[in-house]
Amino acid sequence: MESSPIFTKTYELIVWLNPLLTRFPKDQRFRMAKRIEDSLFSFHENLLRASQHKERHPYLLEADHELEKMRVYLRLSMDMGWIKFNQYENGGKMLTEIGKLLGGWIKAGLG
Repeated sequence: MESSPIFTKTYELIVWLNPLLTRFPKDQRFRMAKRIEDSLFSFHENLLRASQHKERHPYLLEADHELEKMRVYLRLSMDMGWIKFNQYENGGKMLTEIGKLLGGWIKAGLG
């Protein structure tokens, strides 16, 4: 399951986002950057849990919640000037793609 597209895309997001977070202003590395990082890894952990349990739905819903938090945090980071617009745009595209994959998994689990 870990080789499925959602795991691949999530891994790519982690690799892309981690260096950006280290460039946040020092006072924000332990605030906003930490929140983004925590949501990112919670999202990944919920995907792993969903792939390993029969009852996937609660983990997928929690992953969806973390994804939504990342969207808000990323936009706030751009609005505050901690990331550039093109970085926000790239991250947004990645989150949208992951969101579509997650939505498909959620729907498949309910059907």
